[in-house]
Amino acid sequence: MAEHSIKRVPVIKVTHLVNDETTDALAIEEPLEIRLEYGEADNRIIKNISVTMRTPGHDAELATGFLFTEGIIKNSKDILVADHCFIACTENKENVIQVSLREDIITNLQNTERNFYTTSSCGVCGKGSIDAIRTVSAFTQPVNDDQTITSEILHQLPDKLRQHQQVFADTGGLHASALFNLSGELLLAREDVGRHNALDKLIGAALNKNLLLNQSVLLLSGRASFELVQKAAMAGIPIIASVGAPSSLAVELAEEFDITLAGFLRDKRFNIYTAAHRIILPVYETTY
Repeated sequence: MAEHSIKRVPVIKVTHLVNDETTDALAIEEPLEIRLEYGEADNRIIKNISVTMRTPGHDAELATGFLFTEGIIKNSKDILVADHCFIACTENKENVIQVSLREDIITNLQNTERNFYTTSSCGVCGKGSIDAIRTVSAFTQPVNDDQTITSEILHQLPDKLRQHQQVFADTGGLHASALFNLSGELLLAREDVGRHNALDKLIGAALNKNLLLNQSVLLLSGRASFELVQKAAMAGIPIIASVGAPSSLAVELAEEFDITLAGFLRDKRFNIYTAAHRIILPVYETTY
C-alpha cells in the first residue's frame, strides 16, 4: 500500500540557521466513489451512494466496511464482488469502486437518511442528522459482555500499532485503526487520511477474514468521535481505546451501547469513560 499512498514533493525546510531545498513525503488524498449494484437479475440497479476522500489502498475493504457500518449489508457474504469499476467505466477506474450484491439481498438504502458525501476529516458532516445516525445504530450487533483485558496489556497497544504504521512513519499524516485480541496480539491494522475510512477499511478486512469482532479490542490512533464509536457498535466491538480524547457524544453513545471506552491511552496512563468492568486494574490503580 505504501508506494501508492505517498507522494514526494519539493519543499524548503526552514530551521533556525539553515534553509534547505529538499523533498517531503505526503499522504495521498484522492476521492473514491462507491457504487452499489443490487436487485434481481433482470432488474439490476447501479447507484452511486458515497464519495469519500481517502488514501488509496484497501478500497474494496473500505467499501465493505462502509456498507456494513451503514446497515446496508449484514456481512461480507452479501457481496458477490467488489472491484474498481468492473462495469464499463470511462473515468479513472482506480477512484471508483463498485460493489455487486447477491440477487437475494434486499437493500434498504433508507436505513440512513444521509447525504452520502463525506470528507477525509469528518464522516459525520454529510449525514442528514444525528438522529439518522442513531437510527442506523439500532441495527448494531450485540456487544459481548464477558470480554476483559488487563490494564497492563492495554498499555502496550499503542507501541504495537506504531510499529505497523508504515505510511505514518513516512508522512506523519495518517490516522490508524487496529484490532487486537484480548491477549494484546495485533490482528489487523489499517491507515487512511480519514479516521472514519481507516476504521471502515479495518472492519471490511475483518469481515472478509471472518474475525470475531465481538472478541476484539479496537485501538484508534487519534481521538474517539461519535461516528467511530457508532461504527464499532455496528460491528459489536466491546472495547475501544483511543490515544486521544473522546468527544462527549462518543461517550454518551458508548454508554448507551454498553461499550467500554478508554481515552488518552499513552505514557502508561488512560481514562476509562464507560463500562469499566471489562478492564482489569491492579488494586493499587483503583482509587475509588
